[in-house]
Amino acid sequence: MIQRQFVAIAMFAAASVATAADAQWQAPRTHWGTPDLQGTWTNASLTSLERDDMFKGKPTLSDAEAAEFERTNAFAQFSAADAKPTDPSVQSKASSDPGGYNAFWLDPGTRLATVKGEHRTSFIVEPTNGKVPYTPDGLKAFQAARAGMNFDGPERRALGERCLLGFGSTSGPPMLPDVYNNNYQIVQSQDAVMILVEMVHDARVVRMNGKHLPGQITPWMGDSIGRWEGDTLVVETTNLNPGQKAHYGIKQRFYLPPTGKVTERFTRVGENELLYQFTVEDSAAYTQAWKGEVPLRRTQDHIYEYACHEGNYALPGILAGAREQEKRGK
Repeated sequence: MIQRQFVAIAMFAAASVATAADAQWQAPRTHWGTPDLQGTWTNASLTSLERDDMFKGKPTLSDAEAAEFERTNAFAQFSAADAKPTDPSVQSKASSDPGGYNAFWLDPGTRLATVKGEHRTSFIVEPTNGKVPYTPDGLKAFQAARAGMNFDGPERRALGERCLLGFGSTSGPPMLPDVYNNNYQIVQSQDAVMILVEMVHDARVVRMNGKHLPGQITPWMGDSIGRWEGDTLVVETTNLNPGQKAHYGIKQRFYLPPTGKVTERFTRVGENELLYQFTVEDSAAYTQAWKGEVPLRRTQDHIYEYACHEGNYALPGILAGAREQEKRGK
């Protein structure tokens, strides 16, 4: 009994020391005085933007529940099974599917996102149901945008297939992980912050204390201007590109109209962690503004060139296959 009490007291003391240390931790500064956010960060996670119905309205999981989910996660099991080299001898002769690359190339993360000590079941924290709050018109617009992605020509294929932007919403805003290449390099100056995205080598430049471009100018990833609020970098993005309204990836899929606005907040909360928060607004597409939180963890890995178009025979092959199907009346 005495031993148990001693252990409990020791654990409480250790937790108190850790809490005090966290409270005393100060973000490193640049030589001009702002928090230093520079480095390479990853947001790879098993958590998705929207809460899966399997969680039955549970925004967080206990340590034990999170560990069990991570152990039995279907993607983790698939990755383990599919990481072996492809054996062409077992390819089904009845199948016309040649298969894709194996799970060696995928990096979706192995754990749920942990924010403020909580294991999150969705990145969305508002609304509390963890879902994008579409209006009827917003949902119809999303469905129309998805239907517009067809095989009629190269302009109708997804942006990632065309090597224009990252799949889903890896490029942002908001910046969300997909199944691989979930790394970001941040470089700062007094006048700008550059975020280099590993997926499709996108580079977003945030102009500090600037003014938005005229409304008719709609660059990929929108027009981003930044400011400091205390130790938090706040980035406001408008002028979203109409071609980017359907964020359609393997994990993250949502609609963001060109009239929308995204406000992001980057806060250094530890030596190896950034807290990334975002708010998405559009009165026609959503019943309310929706908010999310994603942890960014420091990584020592390097961002390598994403040579998307070198030897990229996929797009002509996809379109040629669609024309052949049309000839056959399929």
